[in-house]
Amino acid sequence: MRSPRALIPLLSVCAAAAVVAAAATGATIEGLPGGGDSAHADGAAEPPAAVTVNAVTWNVCGVPGCPSGAAPAKLTKQVVQRTRATEVGGRKVKTNAVLLQEVCEGHVRAFKKTMATWTWAFAASPGGAACAQGQGRSGVAIGTEAPLTEPRQAKLPAPAGRARVALCGEVPSWTTRVCVTQLSPSEGGDWRLKEARALATLAGGGRVLLGGDFADSPDSPALDPLYGAYAECDQSGSSRTGAMTRQNWQGTAVEKTDYLFITKSATASCSVPANPTKASDHRPMSAEVRFN
Repeated sequence: MRSPRALIPLLSVCAAAAVVAAAATGATIEGLPGGGDSAHADGAAEPPAAVTVNAVTWNVCGVPGCPSGAAPAKLTKQVVQRTRATEVGGRKVKTNAVLLQEVCEGHVRAFKKTMATWTWAFAASPGGAACAQGQGRSGVAIGTEAPLTEPRQAKLPAPAGRARVALCGEVPSWTTRVCVTQLSPSEGGDWRLKEARALATLAGGGRVLLGGDFADSPDSPALDPLYGAYAECDQSGSSRTGAMTRQNWQGTAVEKTDYLFITKSATASCSVPANPTKASDHRPMSAEVRFN
């Protein structure tokens, strides 16, 4: 397990300004009124109370052709174990939020039964693969220990005939907007830049937890809008770095494509397992996030 990195807190107004700049580029978001402005905008009368959220983002690769694509029950068990507790900085912590990609409708139905006190939301990926053994379509999902309200889907900019979806919801007790998505490497950097701008507008300028598989490396200019608006939990200071999360067929980590972006005024420790993950071709990324 890699050692955690502490993020240097910055004024949250920096994030808000960056989001305004992203919106000014003309990025459009379908499915959310007002361009995705958060209900917990910076203009609130009183600052929200501090809260710590232990989050996991994971491309679980639950579709056919994946390590666990033909074994939904096995994958469900792996995800539930990670959801109940994860490891950050060499110690086990109770998980409060999970952001999943390439997860199937059937998996989420099982999560709702197994973890009935949690709130779950699912969005099918447009044109996503059909899952094995009657598990429905694949997509993205959010699970939170505290009630998640107003879950909504939003289509991101994409070439004709393609579409990517983002899923967001509010956790009122955390005063936080939680969002998840998965981008495609086949769409090219120009389109991912447009998607990143749209994601920054969608997530807004309040408390934000935005994660997923963004199909690009940290130094890619396509991710500039997100690094400008937020801090990434595994970066070192202002350097765009982080542990590799995507594995090759041998289980060797080869690239960082998974991210957890948070409000710049927050602090975080972030960890990625040092050992291969057999259940998926991605390793989960866990973070302990302190919203001040």
